[in-house]
Amino acid sequence: MSTFPEFELPATGTDSKTLKSSDLKGKWSVVYFYPKDNTPGCTTETLDFIGLKSEFETLNTQIIGWNNNPISLHEKFTTKHSIPFPLVTDEGLETMEALNIWQLKKFMGKEFMGVVRTTLILNPEAEIVKRYDKVKVKGHAQSVLEDLKEIQASGIRR
Repeated sequence: MSTFPEFELPATGTDSKTLKSSDLKGKWSVVYFYPKDNTPGCTTETLDFIGLKSEFETLNTQIIGWNNNPISLHEKFTTKHSIPFPLVTDEGLETMEALNIWQLKKFMGKEFMGVVRTTLILNPEAEIVKRYDKVKVKGHAQSVLEDLKEIQASGIRR
């Protein structure tokens, strides 16, 4: 089991305008990495997590969105959709590269580097207890919620 990398990065939805490693300690976290603000799939995924936010909160779990978009795009996205949780900006890519989320992608015959849609469940020690790679948006947030319930019910911190 690996621990989430150390970081301190700009973020919306926080009083300090940053999020840091210590903010992941003491409660469960769902961190979802998505390619771009205000695109159809990323908006759907974000709205699905918003819709389930109260259920995650009853499980002592915070939701965090993450990509390399500038903070100004996160602010517009947050305002447009009333996003009630932090969106982290990792423009330097350090954390996403450390987690192997910044990868070579192919789209319409072109290759480029980008965020591969990924979600992590972290325990209160900021250890990664479940990883979802190459996420398909439809039903994903609900699946994460169900898996989190099972993980917590098992009593195993993994």
